[in-house]
Amino acid sequence: MNLYLRYFDREALVNTVDEAIDFLRGIDEIAMNPVLEEDIRDYAASDVFYPKRYKIRPRVYFIIIKTDAPTMVDFKEKRAVRATNMEKERTSSPIIMKLNEERAGWYEGTIDFKRVQLVPGTGKFQYRDTHFVAVVKAMSGLDCYNRIVEHLRQRVDDRSQFPSSKGKNFKFRYMGMAK
Repeated sequence: MNLYLRYFDREALVNTVDEAIDFLRGIDEIAMNPVLEEDIRDYAASDVFYPKRYKIRPRVYFIIIKTDAPTMVDFKEKRAVRATNMEKERTSSPIIMKLNEERAGWYEGTIDFKRVQLVPGTGKFQYRDTHFVAVVKAMSGLDCYNRIVEHLRQRVDDRSQFPSSKGKNFKFRYMGMAK
């Protein structure tokens, strides 16, 4: 695991934490102290892969990024993209693929949304969690979602809030073709 460090136009790709600390000590504006050194060592040893930034003074930072890139050119051209990003794309794709898969027929769609309703007596409005289930003839899961939301928009207050079709508050089930 290599570390990429950058402070304004000064940058380095180093192999060890000691090299990173030596690079930072060479910059006059950065006051290296035991606490900062220990924090950099902890970051390098951790399983965390997001970039870390350290404040030097107001609105002035230096950053450290963990990378598998062996050279600065590889890092700049993003040749060492972590495999975990590809795994995340693979796991999220089936939901979207299933949602967009075209299969004409009947779908049972379930949506949980925030409905605006008038509170009797006070004359004020409030959001209420509402569960709605409908059987819809559609071309895909996304078409089912769009038809349900279109139906509800005509019948509830305009301020009601509908969830994303990709979220956990919308579910659908293909029921088959009509005979």
